[in-house]
Amino acid sequence: MNKLLRPALVVALTAAFVQPLLADEAQIRKNLPARLPELPKIDEVTKTPIPGIYEIRMGTDIGYTDERGDHLFQGDLIDTQSKTNLTQARVDKLTAIDFAKLPLQDAIVWKQGTGARKLAIFADPNCQYCKRFEKEMQSLKDVTVYTFLYPILGGDSPQKSRDIWCAKDNTSAWRNWMLSGAAPVRNLGQCDTGALQRNMALGKKYKVNGTPSLVFEDGKRVPGVMPIEDVEKQFSAVRAKG
Repeated sequence: MNKLLRPALVVALTAAFVQPLLADEAQIRKNLPARLPELPKIDEVTKTPIPGIYEIRMGTDIGYTDERGDHLFQGDLIDTQSKTNLTQARVDKLTAIDFAKLPLQDAIVWKQGTGARKLAIFADPNCQYCKRFEKEMQSLKDVTVYTFLYPILGGDSPQKSRDIWCAKDNTSAWRNWMLSGAAPVRNLGQCDTGALQRNMALGKKYKVNGTPSLVFEDGKRVPGVMPIEDVEKQFSAVRAKG
């Protein structure tokens, strides 16, 4: 083959592959919003491993459709050969939080053992699930826990968060309240509560809609209470990546 023709052939082959994809994406972006006006804005359209089936991403929500947008379905897409949940893997990637970029100075910190294993948590002081998880975490060894006070449940959650954060020893104030129900001393004086405001902004940025919400060092994010045995497994997975 003439070497001068090779670049042109590559361009032609690329165009032949890309044009149908773009045409299908255009149809999907046109038809779905027209037929389903309540559908959130489509941010991304990508091919799946299944011929003729496309993933549509709306924020961090995932759906699937055909090349014309005639059908829309949601649920888990499973690779039966590798036994991989492709939908969950995609959601995990979309919702991952860079642990290294978390403002840990705005968190309440407690440590057990060497503290080598790290976990960040968004928690509301009035969250019963958070209290249960806090107690269960006492069995963890060699862990450092960073708690971002995130008072989203209403009531006196903002005041409790302020009282805990402004305490002379906010780690003790937090743990006394969560583990034994000892209410923090009411803070009526001057206190820099900028961290609490930043925590709320941080949670909104990452769309943390409930507590507890966990973040591991590898960026994996888990909403809700996680069984301690699964926490241990995730710590092992982080170490294996490491």
